[in-house]
Amino acid sequence: MIPPQSFTQVDAFTERPFAGNPAAVLLLPDAGDPEWMQLVAQEMNLAETAFLVRRGEDFDLRWFTPACEVDLCGHATLASAHVLWEDGHLAPSAVARFHTRSGLLTAERRDRLIWLDFPATPPVASPPVPDLERALRVPHAFIGQTPFDYLVEVESEDAVRTLVPDLAALADLPVRGTIVTARASTPGFDFVSRFFAPAAGVPEDPVTGSAHSALGPFWGGRLGRTTMVGYQASPRGGTVRVELAGDRVRLGGHAVTVLRGTLLV
Repeated sequence: MIPPQSFTQVDAFTERPFAGNPAAVLLLPDAGDPEWMQLVAQEMNLAETAFLVRRGEDFDLRWFTPACEVDLCGHATLASAHVLWEDGHLAPSAVARFHTRSGLLTAERRDRLIWLDFPATPPVASPPVPDLERALRVPHAFIGQTPFDYLVEVESEDAVRTLVPDLAALADLPVRGTIVTARASTPGFDFVSRFFAPAAGVPEDPVTGSAHSALGPFWGGRLGRTTMVGYQASPRGGTVRVELAGDRVRLGGHAVTVLRGTLLV
């Protein structure tokens, strides 16, 4: 029997509550059983639930959607670092170090933001994908594939914002999800995006840090920039700042604690 376990719910990549992407964070005394963690993620019913276990000065970190465990997640990593600092598990100036299925990831506080250090996952141009094109039902300028997702560039920010894809068709594609993006027309942003992952139990993700590991290199090449600001135009919306650093991408954002509770079983 698992003893009562506290959890914190954090809105990531936003400065205000009830926006950005919510994640539940649990710091466990020992490694949890994967089946139990999956059940907890189903109960939380958020895009991601993060499970932390201390490893010396570092932490093991795993992420679960309501449907499956995933290999990389940005917003729940940002939320995890936020909780560790806020609750005193790490000193305010300490770097958070996470051992994950995608290797060692770090988070640090800089310029009033939390900055994640993630592997870059630039998209490689893909041959035509008829099933993807039929699912999106919108003209496109580029289709690429990352280690996790398809990335599709469309003609305008308005096309991104008004897109209504066939989610059932997207769920049948052999990838984690689909990133749709365009150059921003809204002042203050360089590009906009949305992310759909129905096969992973997330029809539309509010703000996807890991997608920006691909969006950063993609738009950096398009715009000739190494620093950019992306806006994920989901109904909740959120801002991700991007810095390119060779084969790494630094992702900056805010986080807000909105809920604390106790899991009784």
